[in-house]
Amino acid sequence: MNYPKIGIRPAIDGRQGGVRESLEQQTMEMALKAKKLIESSLYYMDGSPVECIVPNITIGGYADASKVDDSFAQQDVIATLTVSPCWCYGTETIDLRPGTFKAIWGFNGTERPGAVYLAAAMSGYAQKGIPAYKIYGKEVQDNDDQAIPKDVKEKILLFARASIAAGEMKNKSYVNIGSSSMGIAGSQINQEFFEKYLGMHIEYVDMTEILRRIELEIFDPNEYKVIREWIDTKCHEGIDINEGKEFPEIITKSRYISDNDQWDFIAKQTLIVRDILFGNPKLAQLGWLEEAKGRNAISGGFQGQRQWTDWLPNGDFMESILTSTFDWNGPKQPISFATENDTCNAAAMLFGSLLTNKAPIFSDVRTYWSTESIKRITGYELTGKAQNGLIHLLNSGASALDGSGGSLDENGQPTMKEFWNMTEEDIDSCLSKTKWCRANYEYFRGGGFSSQYHLQAELPLTLIRLNIIDGVGPTLQIAEGYSCELPVHVHDILNKRTDETWPTLWFAPNLGETGFEDVYTMMNNWGSNHGASVHGHIGAELLTLASMLQIPVSLHNVPSKKIFRPHVFSGFGTKDTESSDFKACQTFGPFYK
Repeated sequence: MNYPKIGIRPAIDGRQGGVRESLEQQTMEMALKAKKLIESSLYYMDGSPVECIVPNITIGGYADASKVDDSFAQQDVIATLTVSPCWCYGTETIDLRPGTFKAIWGFNGTERPGAVYLAAAMSGYAQKGIPAYKIYGKEVQDNDDQAIPKDVKEKILLFARASIAAGEMKNKSYVNIGSSSMGIAGSQINQEFFEKYLGMHIEYVDMTEILRRIELEIFDPNEYKVIREWIDTKCHEGIDINEGKEFPEIITKSRYISDNDQWDFIAKQTLIVRDILFGNPKLAQLGWLEEAKGRNAISGGFQGQRQWTDWLPNGDFMESILTSTFDWNGPKQPISFATENDTCNAAAMLFGSLLTNKAPIFSDVRTYWSTESIKRITGYELTGKAQNGLIHLLNSGASALDGSGGSLDENGQPTMKEFWNMTEEDIDSCLSKTKWCRANYEYFRGGGFSSQYHLQAELPLTLIRLNIIDGVGPTLQIAEGYSCELPVHVHDILNKRTDETWPTLWFAPNLGETGFEDVYTMMNNWGSNHGASVHGHIGAELLTLASMLQIPVSLHNVPSKKIFRPHVFSGFGTKDTESSDFKACQTFGPFYK
């Protein structure tokens, strides 16, 4: 795989005869320290450590700069971090090559004016209309101090993590399987957004392609046997809410795949959709050379409702397993794959998963439950992080199984993990906490199975939504908070008021920031019926990534001291950072325009 890389640029005062020579070692050591920090902290989505490139020369002027940047261009460098302990020649040493994200770390010491260079370089970037990130430690360091201060580390890693996330999306595809689902605006794909803001390609695949591959047996027959055995032994059926109901003929005659054949169909569907996205060399051995190549995907979505689900089994199992950190073959990279082909939520899932290397959880932002409503209906008084009310995150049967809380950390507490840290015990526990309930035939006439679980743990989560607004373009919403554990009997009472066969997370956002005065206000400001959540608080990372792609953030509860955007954004105003974010993004336009 050709990984996107970060180039470390050691910039130096170019005056020879004592100045440059005295700074060579210190400057190069700064670059090597930054490289070590990034490579020891961050991972690509497949689990490999992030790669940084340090040139074998320092950059004292444009001749050096152009030589280094030409070398970087040949090595898939997506972002550059320029480092310097001293004065350098501003626009002669900075990275001016189009198509890379740019940051500068200026050493805060009094012996040499690293801060002066940093300020001059940022002024040059601003004048040239290039957003760049300014990294400057709060405390003055001694000239021989080899440590990277904590605040500098945080900004370097924010920049690097967001850069790699953006780089991994570039030149990949979103596979649009089907079309618009039930009039959901997010499933009416905005091709311009994916191309100009994410650098991605759109692939269109009709849902009939799945039926063609089933009919012609375009899948690995040996792997089909593996997944069917795995389903039989590891995937346990739950309740059937259709039992005892009398359905009208319009529903009963719509069941095309018999009950006995449903799991067979679902297993084939799952294999086939994975192969459509990524290809499968086994298909070439079967003579299907074109199908073996896949679509170079990083994300996708399945329309399902209703032209599929009105007569065929739903895609809930497929979507749940694709988005999880494991499948029938063991631990694997989670895929940002959207229910109802909500392409906007797929983008939110993709952002969250790339920044955490963990499974993205697709949910309906279903219901705001006030403390008063819950007490009235259940008699239970909410406490702790839930005391101000909850949002019921409930998906229509297809959420990553990591959301069950089956994985355990080193202290035996529920968590969510990167796929390379998933153990057999974690996988078995996630599966045991998940039941596969027969789909509600009133919604899904063709049948299928929905994943059912209830996350019973207090975990840090970040809820994300990408919206498209006419006249504005894409905007991002971010809500950091916690999943909350309710007593089982309270959960059951509330859950039975909706579809109890679906997976549930009870979410409490962190309050206090504008737009988050209370839980109701946050829910009322949310831009859609869907959201994507990931484990951990990554609001700061999302803000940095959004600013790189020049997507304004319309709602967030990240403390202001954690916000890290390009330095030039402050030129659009400092009293209202949300307004300046919008103005800057509108001025600079999408990154891949």
